[in-house]
Amino acid sequence: MKKSINILVVVMMMVLGTNVSAQNKNANNIDDSKIALQGYSPVSYLDLGIAQKGLKEHKATHDGLAYYFTSEAQKKSFESNPKKYLPQYGGYCAFGVSVGAKFRVDPNKFVVKDGKYFLFLYDLEVDAQQLWITGNHKELVEKANMNWTKLSK
Repeated sequence: MKKSINILVVVMMMVLGTNVSAQNKNANNIDDSKIALQGYSPVSYLDLGIAQKGLKEHKATHDGLAYYFTSEAQKKSFESNPKKYLPQYGGYCAFGVSVGAKFRVDPNKFVVKDGKYFLFLYDLEVDAQQLWITGNHKELVEKANMNWTKLSK
């Protein structure tokens, strides 16, 4: 009896762990490495307005994801207020979310506006950053926010 309870506990932990991992992947644009923003510093986007690759030695973990920073000072800024530095829409393409889809992004394609930063898809056929810039920011954010409630689950 005790052995079957132990097995049940292990199975439940595995199921719950899988659900948390699946939710994390739905709400965040990550791969199996669980490195957020493809290793780019969220503080560089928001505070400096530039895309900078972070360094492993300046790593912080938030909600099970690893974030890299260019310096210890950036890491401390993030740790003091992580929610401020999280990308919009879990790091998925903001324009894609505004039309109801999730796309991987080019970390060098972003817009900082109203204390937030938005990342975008870029490939040979679509420059989503340009589509966002030429559109109405407020309307696009409203559409993306509505869609994100469904897409992030």
